[in-house]
Amino acid sequence: MKKEKVVSLEDRVPKLKQKRKQKENRQLITFVFIFFILILIIIYLQTPLSKVSNIQVNGAINVSGQTIKKLSGITNETSFWKINEDEVIEQIKKHEQIKEVQIEKKLPSTVIIKVEEYERVAYVLTDSVFYPILENGGFLEKETSLKVPDAPILTDWDDPELIQKMAQQLKKLPSSIVNAISEIHHTPVQTDNEQITVYMNDGYEVIATISTFAKKMKSYPLIVSQLDPSIKGIIHIDVGSYFEAYNKEEKEQLEEEKVDHEENEN
Repeated sequence: MKKEKVVSLEDRVPKLKQKRKQKENRQLITFVFIFFILILIIIYLQTPLSKVSNIQVNGAINVSGQTIKKLSGITNETSFWKINEDEVIEQIKKHEQIKEVQIEKKLPSTVIIKVEEYERVAYVLTDSVFYPILENGGFLEKETSLKVPDAPILTDWDDPELIQKMAQQLKKLPSSIVNAISEIHHTPVQTDNEQITVYMNDGYEVIATISTFAKKMKSYPLIVSQLDPSIKGIIHIDVGSYFEAYNKEEKEQLEEEKVDHEENEN
């Protein structure tokens, strides 16, 4: 039989001590490393490096970036790590023109605020002043600096409820049709208080009613495609659907009224 190698206790003790010492050293190094990291974190949090250094606002069109920043409550003194995103979003959405808000943090210290505004679907013209109407039916303060409206102009409207209904109808329409509308006049008759007269950029006039305007107006491109472009007139979509060509006198009168209206605006 082969003799088994026997290791004496004296030989094993130094090795056990060495292993124990190595383990203790590793634990000490780990502890020192963690302690060092904690110290760095504490120092970082106490220095300007942990503060917000840059605030970007994306998506704002009619609301200034400065207004968005002010509503957010975030400043260069705000801790980058202590921003309550839900609270910031809630504060910004208090603005009547803001629809949606997103907050994004970008290391090391940039905060990006992405906003979506309510669309302006129309402008009410009163005493040569434009009042924007939002897609949710909300009214804004007058726009004294507005030169070229980016949405249809509502003329001869004095009922806020009907204006809101009209805004909702416009929101349902494709932008291509909305952009083709110049003015919408409230022209009620005894049988229909919601009757409107719509002036199109292509020279046609549309008689419609507010409640069914979006549904019927979606067919406008198809209706126009079947008409002679050299003959302008009135497209009736209030009751049924038919075309009524202008006679020469009506056309001249409408052109004179349009010129007078533009002169009064200027």
